[in-house]
Parts: sequence; C-alpha cells; structure tokens
Amino acid sequence: MITRGLLADILGKPKRVVESQISKGKLPSEEISANDRNYFSLEQLKLIPAAGFMFSNEWHEFVQTEPEKEFTLIELFAGCGGLALGLEMAGFKSLLVNELDKDACATLRTNRPDWNVVEGDVSDIDFKSYKGKVDLLTGGFPCQAFSYAGKKLGFEDTRGTLFYEFARAINEIRPKVFLAENVKGLVSHNKGKTLETITEVTNELGYVLVSSEVLRAIFYRVPQKRERIFLVGIKKEFFDFVTYDLPSKFPGVFTMRDALKAGKLFNEDVPPSDGQEYPNRKREIMEHVPEGGYWRDLPDELQREYMKGSYLLGGGKTGIARRLSWDEPSLTLVCTPAQGQTERCHPEETRPLTTREYARIQTFPDTWEFCGPRNSIYKQIGNAVPVNLGYAKGLSLVRLLNAIENIDYNVKIKRPVEPKQISMQF
Repeated sequence: MITRGLLADILGKPKRVVESQISKGKLPSEEISANDRNYFSLEQLKLIPAAGFMFSNEWHEFVQTEPEKEFTLIELFAGCGGLALGLEMAGFKSLLVNELDKDACATLRTNRPDWNVVEGDVSDIDFKSYKGKVDLLTGGFPCQAFSYAGKKLGFEDTRGTLFYEFARAINEIRPKVFLAENVKGLVSHNKGKTLETITEVTNELGYVLVSSEVLRAIFYRVPQKRERIFLVGIKKEFFDFVTYDLPSKFPGVFTMRDALKAGKLFNEDVPPSDGQEYPNRKREIMEHVPEGGYWRDLPDELQREYMKGSYLLGGGKTGIARRLSWDEPSLTLVCTPAQGQTERCHPEETRPLTTREYARIQTFPDTWEFCGPRNSIYKQIGNAVPVNLGYAKGLSLVRLLNAIENIDYNVKIKRPVEPKQISMQF
C-alpha cells in the first residue's frame, strides 16, 4: 500500500497535482484506510502505467550481472565514498581515489585501507602512468560556468574549472568508459551552455556521450527523493558496436520506515549516533508540526512567530519547519539537517536527523565509519551519491564493459543518427 504522497513521488508530480487528478477521476481513488490515512492498493497501482516498474521482473535479472573480467576504475572528487562503494559492490576495483577534503579522505582510508586514496588538489595529479590500464573513470566535478566570449567550446576553453581537470584525466588515462555525475541543475546550468560545452569537449577528446540522464534515487532502493544527472561516455572506436542501457528499476519504493527500522533494507534498527539539537523554543514550536507537515500546519500565531517577516511573503516554502513522514522517502538530504529552508526533522521525535540516520537514508552500511567533527560528517554524507544508486549505475556500466569485451567488429549497431539526449527517468 502507498500514500498519495508516495504516489506523487513515483509519478514525479507535486502532491497537489496528484490530488487534483484523483478528484477528476484521472487517477484511481483510494479504498484502503488505516491509521487515519487512505492508501492505494497494489491492484489500483496496476492501472497506472508509470507504476508499472513495481510489477516488473527486470530488476531480478539485472542484479545477476557479473563482470567478465576484473574491471578497474579511477574516481575523482570521491567525497566520503558513496559512489566508489556502490561501484565496488557492482564488481569494480579501484586503482586510485582522489579527494581534496581531509576528513573525507580519512573516512575513505578508515573503511578501505587497501584503496589508493590520493588526498589533495586533482590538478596536482599526473595520470599518464595509468594510460590504457583503466576501464572506467568516474567523478562528480562541481558545476562551474565557463567563459564563452570568442570561444569555440573546446577543451582548452574549460581551463580554470574542475571539469577541465576531469577532461584532462580522460585525455591522459584514455579509459574505455567514463561516468560523470552531478546535480540535476547541470541540465539548465548557464542556460544549457555548460552541458553543451561538456558534450563538445567529450567529442574533441575522442568520446561519445551516449547517455545523459537524470535518475531518481527512489527507483533504485534508496529511501530518498534525490535526483542526480549521470553522463556516460565511451570511446568512439566502440560506439558503433555497443549500446548502453539505463539500470533497471527496483520493483518497489522504500520509505523512512525502511531507512530507520529493521526490515527489507536493513536488518536492524538504526544505531544511535551523534546529532544536532534544536534550541528550546524551536523545539517547542516543532512539537506542533505533524508527521509529514511543515510550517503551514502550525497554529497561525506560531506561524507568525516562526516565519517572522516571511509570513507575509506568500509561497509554499515547504522545506521550512518540515517533519518527515514514515510512509514516504526522505526529502533530499543537504549538508545539515536543520537549515532554515531545508529542515529535516525526525518523523516522530522532535529533533533533527542524526548522522547515522543520514547515512541510512544514503544507504551506507552501518559499518561505514565517518571521520571528522559532526558538521563535517553531515556534509560528507549530504554530498554523497547514495550507495545503492551507485551500485545500480555500476551494474549498468558492467554490462556496457562486458559488451565492449565481446565486440564483433563485423556487426554494427543500428541506432538513431543522434545520441540520446537528456531526459528525466520517470
């Protein structure tokens, strides 16, 4: 059974839109009531095409994917290891993992002492010794604007940005495949020119951008409404002979209950850990926010007190004084659980989420230790790629590399003239 809010997440629509479509008969109406809520049954979900993945068997075949050889990777801008761990689970061996932040590097070394963790500025690393030895290069470079005045959108024009360093690594390493991940805002960043430049540089370096998709983490065993763009590029010499397919969706969606309680996602309840606390008055006000609610669910006098001048400005501001719901995935985690515009309050207890709860929502195992002060740990986890999302993406890349290993150069792939363009996966 799922709630209206969870159905909205599945459809990728605001809850109010889903409620309007229900009232107009465009979506099934709820029939099951429990705990003062209405729920959609599985039979009703079968009537909604966008929910079809919940009844598919593709995932079960997908997770049987195994590498035909030991595929190697280098990861840049690795953070605390969410993507690297997911790729390891998919079967990749790390040759080098680079990160600038000292606490994140300590986290990586603590959990994977056998990894070659290179701490420092990526611009100081010479990758030439790895040429021809790496199957996959990955990295989540920060999104920076480029200068376009009188430029030709080429490799040299990206100097001074961290994308330039990622492109330099591609050029020096010459991996079979690369994977770049970023916030979904990359699609529209600088009116689309940033992505245009990335595509042009990819081509200039001898690679084809075969996929540029915004993936929604809830479809990949992640109890969080997180969206990331993943760019996949392959060497031009392989382009005519292989295809790349997106990871299969898991037939279900996990919620905050799955993240913090023993069940299908974790074997035990979330262990205790350090966490921020609310000031006394804020805690008193937040006590009045119901599960899944936000500041507009407060009594009017408390709304005015809490919002101050913003009370009269209008707008939803749905992240303010927000309490999460047990029956829905978490909102996207940020670098702290108690920011004004992006509140992440526990569904039941009146407090911010703890660091371990943060890690659960990002699907880190409880054995993964985080180093540094509390604020640094929140930041590391909040910036990470969810481990299970990285795993799913890794399996799709294993399939691609398996195909490259078995190329029949006498048989070309029939495909559209232009590579697939950016889309949201719904």
